[in-house]
Amino acid sequence: MTGIVLDVRFALRQLRRSPSFAITAVVTLALGIGANVVAFGVLNAVLLKPLDVPRPDRLYNVEQQQEGNDNQSYPDYVDFRSRNHTFSDMAAYRLEDAGLSTGSATYKCWYYKVSGNYFDLLGANPQRGRFFHESDEHGPNSAPYIVLSEQFWERNFASDPNIAGTKVEINKHPFTVVGVAPREFHGNDLFIWPDFWMPIIEGQDYESTEFLTWRGNHNLWILGRVKPEVTVQQATEDLTGVAYGLAKQYPNTDDGLGARLAKPGLMGDVLGGPARPFIAGVMALALLVLLAACANLASLFAARSADRSRELAIRMAVGSSRWHIVRQLVTEAVVVACVGGALGTVLSSALLKALTRWQPIAGFPIHVTVNADARVYFVALVLSVGSGMLFGLVPLRQVWATSSAQLIKIGATGSEVFRRFTLREALLGIQIALCTLLVTASFVALRGMQRSLHAPLGFEPYGATLAVTDLHMGGYKDAAAVRVQKRMLDELGRLPDVAAVGSINETPLGTGGSSTSVYRPGTSDFRPTNRAFGSKYYSMSPGYFAAAGTHLLMGRDFTWQDDSTATRVAIVNERFARSLFGRADAIGERFQTGPNDSYQVVGVVENGKYDSLTESPWAAMFFPLGQNPDTDTTIVVRSKVADADMAPEMARVLGQIDPNVPFSLEKWSDGLSLVLFPARVATACLGVMGLLAAVLAVTGVFGLAMYSVSKRIREFGIRVALGALPRHVMRSALGRTLILLVAGSAAGLLLGALASQLLAQIVYSATPRDPAVFAGVVGTMILLGLLATWIPARRALGIDPARLLREE
Repeated sequence: MTGIVLDVRFALRQLRRSPSFAITAVVTLALGIGANVVAFGVLNAVLLKPLDVPRPDRLYNVEQQQEGNDNQSYPDYVDFRSRNHTFSDMAAYRLEDAGLSTGSATYKCWYYKVSGNYFDLLGANPQRGRFFHESDEHGPNSAPYIVLSEQFWERNFASDPNIAGTKVEINKHPFTVVGVAPREFHGNDLFIWPDFWMPIIEGQDYESTEFLTWRGNHNLWILGRVKPEVTVQQATEDLTGVAYGLAKQYPNTDDGLGARLAKPGLMGDVLGGPARPFIAGVMALALLVLLAACANLASLFAARSADRSRELAIRMAVGSSRWHIVRQLVTEAVVVACVGGALGTVLSSALLKALTRWQPIAGFPIHVTVNADARVYFVALVLSVGSGMLFGLVPLRQVWATSSAQLIKIGATGSEVFRRFTLREALLGIQIALCTLLVTASFVALRGMQRSLHAPLGFEPYGATLAVTDLHMGGYKDAAAVRVQKRMLDELGRLPDVAAVGSINETPLGTGGSSTSVYRPGTSDFRPTNRAFGSKYYSMSPGYFAAAGTHLLMGRDFTWQDDSTATRVAIVNERFARSLFGRADAIGERFQTGPNDSYQVVGVVENGKYDSLTESPWAAMFFPLGQNPDTDTTIVVRSKVADADMAPEMARVLGQIDPNVPFSLEKWSDGLSLVLFPARVATACLGVMGLLAAVLAVTGVFGLAMYSVSKRIREFGIRVALGALPRHVMRSALGRTLILLVAGSAAGLLLGALASQLLAQIVYSATPRDPAVFAGVVGTMILLGLLATWIPARRALGIDPARLLREE
């Protein structure tokens, strides 16, 4: 230990004598290690850290067997829970929004409807009052209770200690607050922080859907706790057996149901599907940043060791062992790495705290909680020490092969220097390749983001303003909801500068549309296996397509005469028409969605995007609001004036019709924030890493070019004195560096083409083979090369042979 302490003191003295080298090394490592700590902090919070509940390792979501289909029906949940033998308990939950009124104020809220045993399953205890339990449920609408989140209680009830027993209204229906959840409890989804929880049996008197009894309506998640002695495979086989029994018992709805288990936290495949590979990919790219930083520092340490070769030879000549010298060099590298790691960890911890406070999507309850914990700090320590060992061992071979007598006689020249120089060149080539890879990935993300903002969506969001509400909040339903929607559209249509107005129950690329099975006309067996395909479906008013900017390819739009007394009609997109009828001209054709649900096609519209920008083409069908009433309402107003001028007028008109219905108004382009969130995160992450890579590339190329010029300054002076032209000096001084820059960039482009395939799952139309991406990367690397070699080139060209020879 005494020897190690002395080595540390010696390393600090050496670094103090070379402040430029020390600062460069520390900042380089701080950037590399900081990027990895941030990436691992997110990876740890999202994928590795268990839920903050008792025995989280035994909790699983029960999803359908088909990938991407993670929802279940309530009757299937009841059967899964009662018939299985491998789970100690199961609970059901679903996310909804509603208007909560306290009498003096009304708030639009996001909340979970949960089965009565939800809190007991998770082992949570209330902060105030009590939770509702299964014993409170005695059939539909028998438990009008809610539990507030601590944040909602603090924000809107001023942390009232007597909150239990308070009466509130939710969508005009009375409920009683029975308790407040603990501050850190927000359920079993990592990113969703609801305002309150409500029993799932509530709401059937004012909701049109009958999801408590309809097996075909898959719109909730199942969470289960596997028994301690049961394996995941045994539990899956048990549920699969239950699913097969349900398929035989209910062939029209449960045929092919199946079951599989997934870890909770990311809303099943909704976020988990793209998030898991993307976060793992970001972590891999962050490690590449660190590897590039280590290659940079290894090159610096190799050059530093070459400069100190005479000193090291003298130390060996007076009796110092090679092992001792290597240990001191490694200690110096580890000291630099630990200081850089500490700085990077401090910066990354602050960034993680800021990320925790960030609410990425206004109006949607997403919070990314990624506070650093002991595991994150341990990884930072391992990365710091490991990085120091990695680049600190680079001089090992040259120390071991050093001939002290020869070096003392001839100085730092000879064949050994050539080999050391070749090592630095190899390290620089690796660093440039890695940096080019990261720059390529960042350009792919930027290009994909640009394309996502100008993608063919099947509607035109720019120039349109949305007014979003749920008419349940005003106590409307069915025909009454349709009447008030028509009045709202009529009044808004009379505003000056309004070009078109219409409404739809759920905008495409919103918070998620619904889909159902489509059957060919004449079908009598409506089991899921006999369907033609699945299709998105929407309920809309006349005029919606004009307001949305959706092109009607053929046929007609809906009218208000398409009501419950008229023939049931639908408008379909081109994908639907070609898939079912083999041609786009489907006017007059019929299709079915169930035994008593037959529709006639009266129009065909262009294809569009409905769930995500990266989805495969979906079939879609649109039904008239008069035949399919829905209280979920999004009014689209297309106007000739700026959105900021239109929103106050829309709020005034809607407030005059019914001041008790709260609307949220926003530009439609802003309403795409949820679907653009993954692309924006990808662009931000990879943009930062590309910037770090560019900095590392500049410092690496600059370091080698400057070292090459400084070590050969006498040679260049003699060449100039003998008549060498400036281009000859430049070729000799920087030629090999530029060759490395070109070769490393080409290798990095190839690696980028392979690594960027991961982005295609998140960033719309992401491909490194885009000419704009290729040109951007090539231009960036040329610019970085010029920037890094500018000062060394000026020094080489500014040599004065006469002054140099006089000094010699």
